[in-house]
Amino acid sequence: MKKILGLCSLGMLLVCSCFTNKGKLEFVAPESGKVIVIGQQVNFKLKFPTVALDSVVYAVDGNIVGRKNDTTTLVVDSQTIGLGTKNLTAKVYVDGKEDIAYSNVIIVPESAKQYGFEIVNTFPHDTSAFTQGLEYADGILYESTGQYNYSSIRKVELTSGKVLKKTMLDAKSFGEGMTLWGNKLILLTWEEKIGIVFDKNTFNQIGTFEYGNSKEGWGLTNDGKRLIKSDGTNMIYFLNPDTYKEESSISVYDDKGPVDSLNELEYIDGKIYANVYGQEIIVIIDPTTGAVEGQINLVGMYTNPERKTYDNELNGIAYDKDAKRLFVTGKKWNQLFEIKLNER
Repeated sequence: MKKILGLCSLGMLLVCSCFTNKGKLEFVAPESGKVIVIGQQVNFKLKFPTVALDSVVYAVDGNIVGRKNDTTTLVVDSQTIGLGTKNLTAKVYVDGKEDIAYSNVIIVPESAKQYGFEIVNTFPHDTSAFTQGLEYADGILYESTGQYNYSSIRKVELTSGKVLKKTMLDAKSFGEGMTLWGNKLILLTWEEKIGIVFDKNTFNQIGTFEYGNSKEGWGLTNDGKRLIKSDGTNMIYFLNPDTYKEESSISVYDDKGPVDSLNELEYIDGKIYANVYGQEIIVIIDPTTGAVEGQINLVGMYTNPERKTYDNELNGIAYDKDAKRLFVTGKKWNQLFEIKLNER
């Protein structure tokens, strides 16, 4: 008899406290998956099972954004929520019992500025270079190349494309993005999840480090304070330049949603420039919010008739800070371009 009463009590508890499972408590607004432009209001409105309630607690990703003692709509400024996919909850309390409703939204930035290009100069580029990282310093290009058995780091003369110095990686390492930090050249590998540190002048290896939460090694740059890393998703990671530990991250979004396949990176005038893998596009990212503020369309720049349909992707961004020159190239391209951006 005690067991039967216990089961009945449990059944009554489930009936009383799980309105959501019966569809009685649910979000009317915002609809699940709704896309909201940053700065717009988010209206939290529920379909309540009863008008007699004690309180409602609203939260975004577990952080409380408002409380109500009635069934009226809660209005929240999306600026306070930030960009990205956000999980919404509403906890309703009635006579000491709790029920929960769920929804989610995607907060996106305003439409990005669109840029075309003008070719200012063209320079030779080694067609054996499967370009993964590119950087300009002291009149010289530093380049990292990929593919197993062929990965390398290089010092290249800009005007001639001549390789002045080259060191090959281990045959089992797939070279990816790289950046210069003081007298160090810091290189990523792809699926090996190992970063390699070289002496900038001798190209001798002087250290290694492991990745943290980032899945793979793709692009690498720095802002003078932190290393900035991509892993092929829409995430950007910020690393301590001394310990190489991932200390923070941002998610990158444009007005359509997350921007995946972020690849080679360059930090230019306070913004992160990133190749989008497989596309003739560079996106300009706000490093604080993750918002895509600009998009550079480079379709038609590289017109080599012998270009293959694969392994010839746009990939390589370098910047001459002193002369304000922007360079771009791609994997196994025979040209490296200096370009000027034109806002459309």
